[in-house]
Amino acid sequence: MTPPPPRRRRGADGSAAPAHSLPRRGTVRRAQAVTTYGVGALIAVEQESFIVCGLDGADTQWARDEAPVVHEPRLARVLGVRRFRLPPASGDDSRDGVRVRRFPLWHHCPGCHALDNVRRFNSPPGRNECAECAEALVPSRFVVACEDGHIADFPYWKWLHRGRRGAGEAGLCGGRMSLRSSGRTSSLRSVVLSCSCGVPDVSMEGSFRRAALKDLHIRCEGERPWLRGAPAVPCSRPPRTLQRGSSSVWQPVLRSALSIPPWSDTRVQLLDKHWDKLRSCSTLAEIEIHLKYIFDGAPAPVGPEQVLELITAMEAEDLTGDESPAVDQEQRYRALRDVEYERLCAGNPEDSGHHDEQFVCEPPTGDQKSLTALGLVAPMLVKKLREVRALKAFTRVIDPETSSEGHEAELSLAPTDWLPAMEVRGEGVFLRIDEEKVDAWAELPAVAARVERMRLRHQRVLTDRASDPTRVPLSPATPRMVLLHTLAHVMINEWSLDSGYAAASLRERIYSGDEMAGVLIYTATSDSAGSLGGLVAQGEIERLATAVRSAVHRAEWCSSDPLCVESEISGTGGTNLAACHACVMLPETSCEHNNGLLDRALLVGTPEDPAIGFFSHLL
Repeated sequence: MTPPPPRRRRGADGSAAPAHSLPRRGTVRRAQAVTTYGVGALIAVEQESFIVCGLDGADTQWARDEAPVVHEPRLARVLGVRRFRLPPASGDDSRDGVRVRRFPLWHHCPGCHALDNVRRFNSPPGRNECAECAEALVPSRFVVACEDGHIADFPYWKWLHRGRRGAGEAGLCGGRMSLRSSGRTSSLRSVVLSCSCGVPDVSMEGSFRRAALKDLHIRCEGERPWLRGAPAVPCSRPPRTLQRGSSSVWQPVLRSALSIPPWSDTRVQLLDKHWDKLRSCSTLAEIEIHLKYIFDGAPAPVGPEQVLELITAMEAEDLTGDESPAVDQEQRYRALRDVEYERLCAGNPEDSGHHDEQFVCEPPTGDQKSLTALGLVAPMLVKKLREVRALKAFTRVIDPETSSEGHEAELSLAPTDWLPAMEVRGEGVFLRIDEEKVDAWAELPAVAARVERMRLRHQRVLTDRASDPTRVPLSPATPRMVLLHTLAHVMINEWSLDSGYAAASLRERIYSGDEMAGVLIYTATSDSAGSLGGLVAQGEIERLATAVRSAVHRAEWCSSDPLCVESEISGTGGTNLAACHACVMLPETSCEHNNGLLDRALLVGTPEDPAIGFFSHLL
């Protein structure tokens, strides 16, 4: 990306004078500012590297017309904020965008091979190059991070000197370090550090070992460079060496919600700023008085009866009716899913009478007997849906765990009442499994034993990652959940061949519980391409029955068999059994559980015991 020229913006007096002399560096899409280059992420622009700054002050820096408010009251209440905002657009006439800071600070010169902090290269103003040889500086390839989200420059001096401290300023040796590549191999052994003080040269080999920095007594200093002015915090987590461009450097923690009735009526958005007062009303007469005040006596687009219905819906999702610490955020998030499941089962016809409806869900036409033989009941065609995805936090080194809130790095130094978010519109197909058949199948000893092995491993992962040992979440792994999750993956792979959408543009939404057994497969695009009808067409009775049979037959065989189907442990933390990238795994953006808790054998069985497969009767 070529950095655009500096742009001027209008000041408070209407003049075109720039409010800040901040240079512009590259552009990203709005969706990327939430999913790929959110707060705390590293972004490369040409030969420079930056870290995206936190949300402190962003609410006033982002122009309202370029970063509009996104409405989704249900998700806002779960996350404890008042609103969401779309990241600012980046155009020729845009004003302030997302703020970034230079990181990492250590650079090296490809000309003279000097390795130092970027400030010590004496670069000319506005240019990032070596003052001695006029070569463009290259940011450090390596950084260090810990599981609590802290990140810092790689400690090159400590790695090279290995405790052999010499006399010099700030306890250093006073020499000049350099970094060269021998070119003999492509491994880290060819990346060699040296110093003019005379210590023996050291390569970067071994720096990525889990205990490599700990063995040198290098501790995490608790640095948070994405938060301006943030003090270092005590940290007991061991730092790990990472590649600057590695996906382990930044993983978003996203929370999402579907817009469902009565919230999916766009007229409801006019009341977003007034819910605190409206919820205090106890009668229709009081609500009507408030509506007259809100709309200055003009006819309200939403009647008192609909407002009362919305207030009732709020209280139904509030669990205890208060904000007590005993009801954590994850419990509220699960309650939000319960209400979505009920609405998906009930549907919302296109001719429901509501104008500008954002959620249309109808049953397919035709005889459903062919689906009953497959173990499916009452599918629904979601012809129109809207999903809001909010960036709640992020993690480093480890993947975010949907069942745990541990090790999440904060987006701002001071608490905020808003979060960055994006909205996607599309379509989908809602599948349900016969609960009686699932319960009977789950009681099979072989099925229960396989899932119990997965649950124990997943519970161990949750225990290791929990920031509070007294509040370790329970693993969601049950026969029903693993079956639904694996079925969603094979159906996405199957529909990606027929619907016209790539697998990466489809997403799953699992609804598993004592009274839930469904999965929503829907498009995941932030533009109008998500509602072209290609996916909904796959939900028609005959097409759906054919697709399920084909997906099950396709899952019967994997190019990695027999190793895959006979595997005793696979996946991150050993949370999978018969699952690999050649059969059921999906792109990370499509899966809610980071490609964990998958077992193809629960669909089709194993050669030794075909009966453990829920769909084995189709083979």
